[in-house]
Amino acid sequence: MITRLCVSGYRSLRDLRLTLGPLNVVSGANGAGKSSLYRALRLLAEVAQGRAVASLAAEGGLASTLWAGPELFAAAVKRGEVPVQGLSKRQKTVGLRLGFAGDDYGYAIDLGLPQPDAGSCFNADPEIKAEAMWTGDRLGRASAFALRAGPSARVRDREGAWRQALTTLAPFDSMMTHCADPDQGFELLAMRERMRAWRFYDHLRADRDAPARRPQVGVRTLALASDGADLAAAVQTIREIGDDRAFDDAVADAFPGSAVEIDIRDGYFELAMAQHGLLRPLKAAELSDGTLRYLLLAAALLTPRPPQLMVLNEPESSLHPDLLAPLGRLIARASERSQIIVVSHADALARSLRQEGAESVALRKALGETLADGQEAFSWTWPER
Repeated sequence: MITRLCVSGYRSLRDLRLTLGPLNVVSGANGAGKSSLYRALRLLAEVAQGRAVASLAAEGGLASTLWAGPELFAAAVKRGEVPVQGLSKRQKTVGLRLGFAGDDYGYAIDLGLPQPDAGSCFNADPEIKAEAMWTGDRLGRASAFALRAGPSARVRDREGAWRQALTTLAPFDSMMTHCADPDQGFELLAMRERMRAWRFYDHLRADRDAPARRPQVGVRTLALASDGADLAAAVQTIREIGDDRAFDDAVADAFPGSAVEIDIRDGYFELAMAQHGLLRPLKAAELSDGTLRYLLLAAALLTPRPPQLMVLNEPESSLHPDLLAPLGRLIARASERSQIIVVSHADALARSLRQEGAESVALRKALGETLADGQEAFSWTWPER
């Protein structure tokens, strides 16, 4: 489980440090930085996929995602006595830093601006300047077992001695993808596979043209697709090898007297929902947007193979207020198997999750910087370039 999350230099997250629990709800006004926090988490996951640089490029490049404010705020600026001004010369290196730590391992990455290369057309691509992986909740000389600075990467072997893993690591390649080895870099390999299994849901479609409304060829589905296209197969997988009782309970909690069934014809799976008072089940194409979205969330949260981390971005979209309390109970139940972070605009859902014991992360913005209220300060060490 991630117990500490740190983001520095990313959009409005100048230096955000959060303490997390098994269940977490991130709330705040529009523009407070919720979306930036969600994107930072996705960017961390992209590192394990080898797509971090490409993901930053898709956001407009590193320069457009870096913190745009001053390096430091003087006390007089915070009191509003003088205007915000930047230093004539930057005192610190420019970088976007992401890191997390848990009870077992921690990982951090530092991305910076590239060195100009007259022979390359990719001088706008960000570069990975430094990386580190360690044991425990803080990077230190004794706790580190994988370090990368520039093109050089070192890892500790099974006897604890440092060995050179690579000296020519490309600036767009992570040691997470290129130094993970079952023999000499097992911890890196384990962390990479763990991060690759993280799941993010923010585009579960419930509109009239949503793929989940159409019959789909069914195969065992251990993780619902990001757009929910394989909903029927995911529900049938829960029926056969998952907790079908939990799924039925979640449906009954939100829609008393209703039940979900899967119609299978010629290999095509189609979801239908029987409701009290109706003479026939309604097919997925006939369900309301809110009903379909709730079923999508239930299929995602009750997966037979839960990830170590699941992040939901605005799951309340399209849901009637009466469904927010059942959704909160569903998410709380799923947090017994996975660590869950919910980013939400809905006060009712946030209250429901807090009643279920969720760690509250209340974001606000001051002088353009995202701050988290109620979070205890803790020390953090970034890897050296």
